[in-house]
Amino acid sequence: MKNYKRIGNYIKLVDKRNDDLAVSLLRGVSTTKQLIESVANMSGVSLHNYKVVGYRQFVYVSDTSRRGDKIGIALNTGEPCVVSSIYTVFETDEKYLLPEYLFIWFNRSEFDRYTRFHSWGSARETFDWADMCEVKIPIPEISEQKKYVALYNGLLTNQKTYANSLADLQLICDTYIENLIKTEKLKVLGEYIEQSDERNNDLAIDNLIGISVTKIFMETKSNKEQLDLSNYKVVRPREFGYVSVTSRNGEKISIAILDGEAGLVSSTYTVFRVKDNSVLLPEYLFLFFKRSEFDRYARFHSWGSARETFDWADLCNVKLPIPDIKIQEAIVTIYHTLETRKRINEQLKNTIKPLCPVLMKGVVESLENGLNTI
Repeated sequence: MKNYKRIGNYIKLVDKRNDDLAVSLLRGVSTTKQLIESVANMSGVSLHNYKVVGYRQFVYVSDTSRRGDKIGIALNTGEPCVVSSIYTVFETDEKYLLPEYLFIWFNRSEFDRYTRFHSWGSARETFDWADMCEVKIPIPEISEQKKYVALYNGLLTNQKTYANSLADLQLICDTYIENLIKTEKLKVLGEYIEQSDERNNDLAIDNLIGISVTKIFMETKSNKEQLDLSNYKVVRPREFGYVSVTSRNGEKISIAILDGEAGLVSSTYTVFRVKDNSVLLPEYLFLFFKRSEFDRYARFHSWGSARETFDWADLCNVKLPIPDIKIQEAIVTIYHTLETRKRINEQLKNTIKPLCPVLMKGVVESLENGLNTI
């Protein structure tokens, strides 16, 4: 630890309040170490006492309990914003410590563990300003810090550029469907789909799955060992499942297409399939279901007292454009490209953060090999 420096010598508190209400952008801080849109209800609330976070300044939440063993901390790389007055805002002395370099250190999972271990309290545990100042890190000269920051930022830029291309593909998919709705004759969906009521009588399948409001089949949390799976419904590849209950679902309907091995869903779910795939592609139909407009339609056409449902008859009454199969194949191909790139983008993001410890290890080794520190 001889090459490590106490960061309290290179950081200072910032307590600028939004007295003149010049800043209206309200942000929160996530455990993924990002500034995020605030979910607070600000109706009738004045922002004059909120703290201003300027460009390249840090903000963090000292309360570390109930945060999944992570600390909420972020570096503002955009326009000034305001945050709760209970948050801590600080900045570095950039003659000696670049904020971007310090942020690489904060992004390490080891730092999350450090802050949790050094958090104190009874009703809630906090990692306060005094604790933050005692953090020790390797601090090489500014020229060396810039090299590591440039490497890290280069990786982030590549990932963000890739992510931006996803928005273009998503727009193509959304626009394509909307244009078809406006230009094609709408067909009644019930003429093209049919229910499936295959049961797992022989217990040949034990892949128990549920359906989320994000429209994917997901692994269920139920204990299969305690369940009789014989009466569960079987879902085959390219078949659909949906939950008719739409109340308490965040204005969304749980519906999904199975892309994988056969699974089992609750007997209360509705399972259905496309009658003729040469006329209507299941994947094209799923694109129609994925639209936020379909969520709104399903909620508007849900009925009930204790709970509201969008039942089979309601689904069959849905009207949608069903163009030539070649057109369907074209839009589905674009959609598959989009989904593939989304997975790659997630892999890129998951690769970058683990590089933070690697970069810091390189700093330590360089210092131990005789590079000058500040």
